[in-house]
Amino acid sequence: MSLTQDIRDAFSRRDNALNQLIIINGLVFAVLIILRAIFFIAQSSSYQLVMRQLELPSDLYSLLRHPWTLLTYAFVHEGFLHILFNMLNLYWFGQLIREYLGDRRLVSLYILGALVGAVFFLLAYNFIPALQPFVGQPVIGASASVTAVIVAAATLLPDFTFMLFIIGAVKIKWIAVAVVLISIAGINGGNPGGEITHLGGALLGFVFIKQLKAGRDMGAPVIAVGNWFSRLFSQGPSMRVTHRQPVTTGARSASGTSKSSGAAVAGQDEIDLILDKISHSGYESLSKDEKQKLFRASQQ
Repeated sequence: MSLTQDIRDAFSRRDNALNQLIIINGLVFAVLIILRAIFFIAQSSSYQLVMRQLELPSDLYSLLRHPWTLLTYAFVHEGFLHILFNMLNLYWFGQLIREYLGDRRLVSLYILGALVGAVFFLLAYNFIPALQPFVGQPVIGASASVTAVIVAAATLLPDFTFMLFIIGAVKIKWIAVAVVLISIAGINGGNPGGEITHLGGALLGFVFIKQLKAGRDMGAPVIAVGNWFSRLFSQGPSMRVTHRQPVTTGARSASGTSKSSGAAVAGQDEIDLILDKISHSGYESLSKDEKQKLFRASQQ
């Protein structure tokens, strides 16, 4: 099977958001490597023109001419270690978000983390005097989005444990704390813009989960826009499907309605209770029925 067919198959599945995000980042990275080599051999400066269409500028005038960079910067990397560590963290922590909250909320976290990180970056560079010497320095990378996913996972499952090389077992809440502290410490370094976007993503990840537990899904607008584009670019004529209620011969309740043969999808209040139980006691403390209800809710 060809590489293009593998990529096509990865994007044909609706339950494959984590791999799709990683593939998009990888493809952009590969294309930029090829373009940079071609323009270097041709002794052309066109590579910088390409980057200006993707990187997030720090000055508002340039942003007005390239508004799409509020999102595109979060899929752009130039250094191998930069993309490697970002994608590894996205894979490790993204699996937790995908398992407990579903693919759509993972994508929402990634996009909202990028947007909030961009807002933090622009506000800091244009209104904090200490950062004025850095104005004109753009920012690229998925770090804001990845930090949002890390902090969201730690807020949702603070006592979930990762086995780290040399260190051993570490609860992810401490990993998230370390990520935030490292970003704060790096503000007075050579890349304050990148560290500031991390902090914006971290705040978004924390608030996202807190709002979700309160019954408010901050990712709903992102999902709605995604559904609109999906319908816009979907191929084939729309079809109307009518479902007939099957005649059941099973037992009926006293009111005359049929009893459901499967477990009903849990309501938001019940899902909130399950999430709280995970936060306090971990995923393994859930019963089989609770795990099924959480899974069904994540697919809605």
